[in-house]
Amino acid sequence: MITVLNCITDMHNIWLVLVAAFVCAAGSWAVVCLYDRASRTSGLQRAGWHFLSAVAAGAAIWCTHFIAMLAFEPGAPVAFDPMLTIFSLLIAIVGAGAGFVIAASGFSRFASVVGGAVTGLAITVMHYTGMAAYRVQGIVSWDRGYLAASLVLVVVLSAAALYIATSKPVRHYRIAASAALLLGIVTLHFTGMTAFQVTPLLVDNSFSNPSAMQALALSVAAVAMVIVGAGLASYIIDDKVRTDALDRLRHMALNDGLTGLPNRVSFIDRLDHELDLSAETRGKVALIGIDLNRFKEVNDIRGHAAGDRVLKVLADRMASVLQEGEFVARTGGDEFAAIQRYVDQPSLEGFLKRLTDVLTAPIEDSSHHVAVGASMGVALYPDNATSRETLISNADLAMYRAKADLTHHICYYCQSMDDTVRARRSLAADLRTAIANDELDVHYQVQTSVTTSEIRGFEALLRWNHPEHGFIAPSDFIPLAEENGLILQLGEWVLRRACADAAAWTPPYKVAVNLSPVQFVHGDLAKLILEVLMSTGLPANRLELELTESAIFQDKERSLNVLRQIKALGVNIALDDFGTGYSSLEMLRAFPFDKIKLDRSFIIEAEDSLQAKSIIRAVLALGKSLEIPVLAEGIETQGQLSLLGIEGCDEAQGYLLGRPIPIAKLVEKGTLVMEKGVTGSFASPLVAMPSTNTPENSAPAPNERHVRSA
Repeated sequence: MITVLNCITDMHNIWLVLVAAFVCAAGSWAVVCLYDRASRTSGLQRAGWHFLSAVAAGAAIWCTHFIAMLAFEPGAPVAFDPMLTIFSLLIAIVGAGAGFVIAASGFSRFASVVGGAVTGLAITVMHYTGMAAYRVQGIVSWDRGYLAASLVLVVVLSAAALYIATSKPVRHYRIAASAALLLGIVTLHFTGMTAFQVTPLLVDNSFSNPSAMQALALSVAAVAMVIVGAGLASYIIDDKVRTDALDRLRHMALNDGLTGLPNRVSFIDRLDHELDLSAETRGKVALIGIDLNRFKEVNDIRGHAAGDRVLKVLADRMASVLQEGEFVARTGGDEFAAIQRYVDQPSLEGFLKRLTDVLTAPIEDSSHHVAVGASMGVALYPDNATSRETLISNADLAMYRAKADLTHHICYYCQSMDDTVRARRSLAADLRTAIANDELDVHYQVQTSVTTSEIRGFEALLRWNHPEHGFIAPSDFIPLAEENGLILQLGEWVLRRACADAAAWTPPYKVAVNLSPVQFVHGDLAKLILEVLMSTGLPANRLELELTESAIFQDKERSLNVLRQIKALGVNIALDDFGTGYSSLEMLRAFPFDKIKLDRSFIIEAEDSLQAKSIIRAVLALGKSLEIPVLAEGIETQGQLSLLGIEGCDEAQGYLLGRPIPIAKLVEKGTLVMEKGVTGSFASPLVAMPSTNTPENSAPAPNERHVRSA
């Protein structure tokens, strides 16, 4: 070791040695960085990074060797063989590149060690090829011990360098790998130079110019730094691009693309953090569910672009009023969530007021003022919930309660809400079971001629007889079906059942089936009706479908197109609840309805209200002028029926004329005759035929006009 140090201090220009060490250190760092990047990529990218790392390694190794050779002072004139010198550079580049490829290949767990050893051998071959190119006037001899030591040192240290760079066993693995590679190159050179012994022997009068040697060394160092710098620049640029791309991807993953607010993923992370912090400090967390009130109206009337602008404005406003310990995120289309580290009730109410102020303030949009507003539900941890999922659920419950309350836009969670929801969920589960267990049935209510009292047809009405709770009103279970995705299944079941029953009864009266808005927007409605008619054998002209104006107005152009498709099948179409919805005359002009059904609300008041009587008279006159029959619903007294007769109403339906009853009762009374063997049976792809065990006189719910068959 002392001999090596003496070689460095006594036989070298120490300043050039320091330059060589600097070049080697910078090059080693650059090589490790480039190799690390190559090991993380694949395909052509990996090949490109391997090329850069090989060039940088070859330049660093060769330039370190060449500068140190120029720093060596043998005491005799020296020169260099240009061909061997250039060849030694190629050996360094190719050999180092081969070692890097092997190390990063991962062909075995020792791949990095093998690749490092190959790199060490390449450095050795480069060094001694360069020494062969070194022409000195004197007698050269070699110390084989130092020669072998140089080979072992560089192979071991190079293997260690690539092992560290590949497996990353320590936190600062790049520094460790760079240090190992630096030591390998330096120990090889100076141990090899210690093995190199020269006895000066002047053959001619030639001499070496020390100044020229120093200038050449500095030039080589400059070139080396340019090459290494280019490699490092490539790494830094790529690293910056990757960092920017990762930042963008992280922002896209954690933030809403439209508003820039944190998205649901960020919301969950932040809520978890706040709950953990609350558990540690025994504090509280307030979670606020926010649902915009009139956002759908903005979208429908002014378009989605206007809706997007409203969302951006409201998001910016909410973000601008946040204080320490507060957070807001967009969790859905028009839904947001806010979190506050709860301090006291006045602080929470202040936060709610700030949110309310910015959400209810008008928004200027293309010379129009848009006022949206919001409903908020508040739940506290741990007062109202002991887990994240329960807290979110309870805040949602409170928010929906606030949305249903027209007088209060903020609602705090209470236990009674949970009890109500639990009961609804239980009933929804029972409804699913009812479909499978034949607890549903269809009852029929007669429709008669006002003038002759002749039966014109029957309306199909869905009934549910719960095995524990008894009769469940349609106004209770139909909304549940809509909320839980069962309405299409129920609607199709009723349609099939009613058509099958009607196909079997005589006389061949019509059957009226109500379509829900959800059914009406279904893309294959006309196809479904045709399939049901064909499978049940019911003639199309005996089926009458009833739908409300509100169902049509959701998408008027598409709705009219669907109606024309159904009409083309020969099916009759009735406009239900006329007078309570949009009641647009343009609607009657745009489509030739087969019947208008006058809402029962006018009939109830007909005997006592002059206005109701005038409306009835106007609707009947409209029907006559358009040659569309009018059916009045909700006839409960003889006076109402007599009034309709005087005013010229065509048909009537109500308790006075007949309550909804099972088809078996109609047969028993002799109203209908069923073909033998087919009474009440049909082939449904959904469920088996329900039993007819609901009460005979089960009265329809007050709003049954909206839920008759679905």
